[in-house]
Amino acid sequence: MSELQLKLEEFLAKNKQKTGISPLKQDASTREYFRVSWNENPAIACVYPFNDLCKGQYEACLDVTNVFLTAGLPVARIFASDDENKIIIHQDFGDTILRDVLQHTDENTREHYLNESIRLIAQIQAATRTAFEADSVASKLRFDEEKLLWELNFFREHYFTSLKKLTLSDADNEALTEEFTELARKLEANAKVLTHRDFHAANLMLDDEKHLHIIDHQDARIGTASYDLVSLLLDRVTELPAPEWLAEKRRFFLQERENLGLGKIEEADFAYEFRLQTIQRCLKAIGTFSFQSTFRGKTYFLPFIGPMFRIVLQAAEKLEKFPHLQTIVKSQIQIG
Repeated sequence: MSELQLKLEEFLAKNKQKTGISPLKQDASTREYFRVSWNENPAIACVYPFNDLCKGQYEACLDVTNVFLTAGLPVARIFASDDENKIIIHQDFGDTILRDVLQHTDENTREHYLNESIRLIAQIQAATRTAFEADSVASKLRFDEEKLLWELNFFREHYFTSLKKLTLSDADNEALTEEFTELARKLEANAKVLTHRDFHAANLMLDDEKHLHIIDHQDARIGTASYDLVSLLLDRVTELPAPEWLAEKRRFFLQERENLGLGKIEEADFAYEFRLQTIQRCLKAIGTFSFQSTFRGKTYFLPFIGPMFRIVLQAAEKLEKFPHLQTIVKSQIQIG
């Protein structure tokens, strides 16, 4: 029994709840999840460790959940929480993860659920004012130049140094830093709406009535209108989507934003931002996959690295920008 599970057992006993606990499979998180019973109802317990990696995440989860629920977004209701032990007991949506459904269903069903997911992204952006009015932590955090550069440098460190054991030349590092800085500044200028920050099909669930629900939303912050859409459409793919399909999904999203009364964004402007965000978000993901594989043994992330490099290259070529990054990515695609 893990230390966190023992802590949960004590919390349940203290609150006169059944102590039968079923650990749930973890992904890239350092939190631990368990299926429990709360007042005779099925529930999920999220237990946070006391370490720097999870610092502030417990508080952020309570805060952002309140914002999302206030805005009518489908996130889990919280039944109980313990500030001292950093335990949250919340609504149980079952075991059906959207990613699994998309992998084992027909094209029409996949398109239906993707479009429903895109509608949720627009609804999250419509909650931007709610986040600011609540003085939420999500309104105080932003994908600014500093944060975006940190993520890009995380990629550089953990893909090249940690995973590949490669040392980039001073010239390569200097050129990448210049291009990364340009990319970060362009994206910071458009960081104006609430984002989930990790909005992909593994963080969406279907309940027994086939309704979508959002999970893992505690890291929400202000970012670009394209951020969550890039994450949904391009995270962990093994085959590159057709450009025409991506364009169709961008148009659908822009129309959903307008339906909610959000500001109009021209299609060409959004396509440009989407490609910039694609480069940054996919490189960030490659850094995460490299770190998780190298330091936590989660090698099942490795097959996604090659396709995501190809997506980055495709976006950079379409933009006709970042030539040094293009050269380095091409070399990694040829090696990998």
